[in-house]
Amino acid sequence: MQFDGASAIVTGAGQGIGAAFARALAARGVRVLVCDLSRDLAHHVADEIGGVAYHGDLCDPSAIAAMIDTAQRAFSPIDMLFSNAGIALGEPDGPTSQDDSHWQKSWDLHVMAHLRASRLLLPQMIDRKSGVLVNVASAAGVLSQIGDAAYSATKHAAVSLAQSLSIEHGADGVQVSVVCPLYVATPLLGYDGDETDHPQGVIAPEAVAEATLRGVAEGQFLIFPHPEAHTFFTQRAADTDRWIAGMQRLRARVSQQTEGTDPASLHRFI
Repeated sequence: MQFDGASAIVTGAGQGIGAAFARALAARGVRVLVCDLSRDLAHHVADEIGGVAYHGDLCDPSAIAAMIDTAQRAFSPIDMLFSNAGIALGEPDGPTSQDDSHWQKSWDLHVMAHLRASRLLLPQMIDRKSGVLVNVASAAGVLSQIGDAAYSATKHAAVSLAQSLSIEHGADGVQVSVVCPLYVATPLLGYDGDETDHPQGVIAPEAVAEATLRGVAEGQFLIFPHPEAHTFFTQRAADTDRWIAGMQRLRARVSQQTEGTDPASLHRFI
């Protein structure tokens, strides 16, 4: 993959992993559209890297169409899409305790936003016989996130969608990658980005960005910025019953020692 001179859309790029992607891409000579729900955050990062800002709610199909249109007017064609926007709202009391609107929002943002953007970008990529679609899922997409069933289920669906896109369009010259990090020092876990000392197993957003761009350059489908996530993935596949039993013990330990099973509490036990 040739980065210098290419163009990219990065969603959820106002902070955390998305902002790290935008900066890492710009440092490689990529023209970047910075998309975020927050107007201020989108413009802050775009101004920093000399990119183009767009703000909108990607649960809305019209916002996705407007984002693609903005990017194409700024630097057509679009070579790369990094679907990074996501939410993790947790659940008050187990998988059935959140209402349908919670599940629908997770589905729209984690799965449909990538599908809808890909639907608009793929025809041009297929015509050019080149393009990159990257979905930033989560290790929850191949394992599970205790305390947020909607997050886990929709991240699994995101991995499956990426796999289908790769199978269907690999022969068209479209490269598809899906990124599955474990815990990252972002606002989701209570980090503001200035910390340099993280618990073991927690990595900086910049490390995720660098691992992802290396994986994209090498044509990898599954990208694991945390090597241990790949280990957990293979252990789950080898003996799913044993893996679930281990997760049940972990959940019990977390519940006994913390206020809840939200990611900010849970990540310190991994």
